[in-house]
Amino acid sequence: MTRTPGEAAIRVLVLHESNLMRSALSSLLGEEHDFDVASASWNDSERGLSSAEPRVCLADAGSPGVDRLTPGGSLSGRVSGPGSGLVVLAHPDRPGVLRRAFAARAQGYVNEDAIPQRLVDAIRKVSRGERFVDESLAFSFLEAAEMPLTPRELSVLKIAATGESIAGTATRLHLSQGTVRNYVAAVVRKTGARNKIDAIRIAQAAGWL
Repeated sequence: MTRTPGEAAIRVLVLHESNLMRSALSSLLGEEHDFDVASASWNDSERGLSSAEPRVCLADAGSPGVDRLTPGGSLSGRVSGPGSGLVVLAHPDRPGVLRRAFAARAQGYVNEDAIPQRLVDAIRKVSRGERFVDESLAFSFLEAAEMPLTPRELSVLKIAATGESIAGTATRLHLSQGTVRNYVAAVVRKTGARNKIDAIRIAQAAGWL
């Protein structure tokens, strides 16, 4: 698409931990004449957002960095406020990832296996304040709504997944060890897991962690 005289470019910031993926996505989007593309790693995201002042941010929904965009996160409101929007790449087999992206107030959802034009269309729509949901992700959205764990149970499991002990988890969350054990037991029950390790595996496979 060619930009008409006087029309401002759509400023796009690609956020990705992999330098190779950042370069590939930036190169792909840079082919569009109405896009002005920049990129940054999640570690450099605050500076990238400040310097690029993007209208649209593109991120991998499965990246832990997306959690920084949720309410209370260090980047909350930076890419979902007036004049800006978030587009995420996701896979239909990981509905929990979509739930995290929804919590981050993403406006565009593109299947990571989609043709490049789908991504381009999503960015243009979100830049106009519209929403875009890839049809192939629709059923996964329904599954994402069925995530059985509460935010507190998920936070306990997330810390447990790092290898932290019950005592360490209790200290970090300012809870008693008995309360943490109760949360772990609830997680194991709700996920249908055999034990804590199995619950972590199930949660990671679903994209909840």
